[in-house]
Amino acid sequence: MKRLVLSLLMTSPAFVFAQQGDFTLNGKIGTLDAPAKAYLTYRSDVGAVIDSVVVHKGEFVFKGKVDGPTMARVLVAHKGEDLAKLGRSADNAVVYLEPATINLTATDSIKTVAVTGSKLNKENASYMTHIAAPLAAITAVNKEYADAPEEKQKDETFRNQLGVKYEKAEAEMIALQGSFIKANPDSYFSLLALRETAGQSIDVTTIEPVYKGLSARVRATKAGLELAKAIDAARATSVGVMAPDFTQNDVNGKPVKLSSFRGKYVLIDFWASWCGPCRQENPNVVAAYNKFKDKKFTILGVSLDQPGKKADWLAAIAKDGLVWTQVSDLKFWNNEAAALYGVRGIPQNFLVDPAGKIVATNLRGEDLHKKLAALLK
Repeated sequence: MKRLVLSLLMTSPAFVFAQQGDFTLNGKIGTLDAPAKAYLTYRSDVGAVIDSVVVHKGEFVFKGKVDGPTMARVLVAHKGEDLAKLGRSADNAVVYLEPATINLTATDSIKTVAVTGSKLNKENASYMTHIAAPLAAITAVNKEYADAPEEKQKDETFRNQLGVKYEKAEAEMIALQGSFIKANPDSYFSLLALRETAGQSIDVTTIEPVYKGLSARVRATKAGLELAKAIDAARATSVGVMAPDFTQNDVNGKPVKLSSFRGKYVLIDFWASWCGPCRQENPNVVAAYNKFKDKKFTILGVSLDQPGKKADWLAAIAKDGLVWTQVSDLKFWNNEAAALYGVRGIPQNFLVDPAGKIVATNLRGEDLHKKLAALLK
């Protein structure tokens, strides 16, 4: 067995309990044999962990230690391919690791795996069954869009039709997640569901009472404590409160303070060079800047680029034409301003008025232009 511990590869914190313990993952996949390999990938406090083992007479075993329930992915390379060559269509399945002996049984594909010996995975199966219908509908909408010719993808009527389908399925999903949370306050998956429904911009009045309804055990988990911090940050950065002040260095290493922009409307724009949705939204942000820059409006870009990636940050600024002030501490998801504002996904923005008060959040597309037009008459 080979083990490789990498730097953090994922874009969101791992959901783990504080409880530590050893796990054993026993796999059985038909009569598959060498050179077939099985891979196990998951996140730990020190980074992303990748294990690999050769399959022998259909069997493979992984052992390790986790800080409680941890989402992992098992991938099977039927011809012994390297993990990097498996691609999106790889034979894989999601399993939750916990301090226990977990058994996986499949016929000829790990996608059909049955999991036994694990209370957590049984709970996950129950949760997935509960949300199966809207999840399938959302998957179908995404597939319909992805399979459409490029020209059709640009057709507004087609996009609107898919949008209606998606919104209906999303509403059904949220409703089912809510009923699951209410019926299972001591479930790890209730915490996961609440975090998902909370989204990037947390509505404190809606989410906090549900969070407080979870069991003390669930709220005391690492994920529970992280959500509590996110709720506190959302409260501190909600519309109507004073924007928390911060200082970060610009592209030339010069400290820039948010409060130095007092007297203007300021859009605090959290983004990164590696963020596809951010780069897609940038032309709209540029257009808004050019339209309103002479009306006491400016933008402060805060990048969540990674350590050692300043060149990527600067290249993206130049390519996208982001001529306003840009700052970053190059700490990726540990960006101190992002932590202060409870940013858990990008792009995300906060519009601050000349007195320093937050007047809007998460303005996208035409909504950004409409809000600025209403304020900057």
